[in-house]
Amino acid sequence: MKAGDAAKGGTMAGERILIIEDEERIAQFVERGMIYEGFRVSVARDGKSGLDFARDNPPDLVILDWMLPGLDGLEVCKRLRAASGVAILMLTAKDDVRDRVEGLEAGADDHLVKPFSIDELIARVRALLRRATKASQPEVLRFVDLALDTGTHRAFRDKRAIDLTTKEYELLELFMRNPRQVLTRDVIFDRVWGYDFGGESNIIEVYVRYLRQKTEQEGENRLIHTVRGVGYVMREE
Repeated sequence: MKAGDAAKGGTMAGERILIIEDEERIAQFVERGMIYEGFRVSVARDGKSGLDFARDNPPDLVILDWMLPGLDGLEVCKRLRAASGVAILMLTAKDDVRDRVEGLEAGADDHLVKPFSIDELIARVRALLRRATKASQPEVLRFVDLALDTGTHRAFRDKRAIDLTTKEYELLELFMRNPRQVLTRDVIFDRVWGYDFGGESNIIEVYVRYLRQKTEQEGENRLIHTVRGVGYVMREE
């Protein structure tokens, strides 16, 4: 499909995958791999048509190229994240830690550097979808006046509702399942991101800041504390 064309839909049963990629060869490569695995696949060739399609036909996961004509992938990612908690996997030729952090700050849940293997892409897609749907038996986790509904992925500070992105939810869930326990950076990387971003990455600090901003928005007491040189802990002031 040419840039600017409307997205095209697949016919397979399964989770809905939206591919936003302007390079026809890569788009077809990814599309074939996803369809073979049983996903329902749609493809958009530019950022605007991808956003339009996602709005009208909400997908379960978006595979998003960083370098797109018109709206680039970073801006598309920000707009997708502002509108929903859909899982987003970014494809990029950028392998610098700062670039990866920038993508995650924009709302991406994972990234894959080109060139990539279709097997790794499928594995990452399945991992993201598992994380998004793992709450098969919803429960409400509580700590002091903070509650987290594992069914809706929403948090509440007393009666104030807090909307969370996928990664914010996963990080907060980890803290709330391990209250008063110091969690090291290595543990957080492994449990939330599933792989190491390298010692220089500040992605954990970035997402802790996001959670603090949202959970302390009305001046509430801080619950997520820094343990310098080690990691973080959820505890009362």
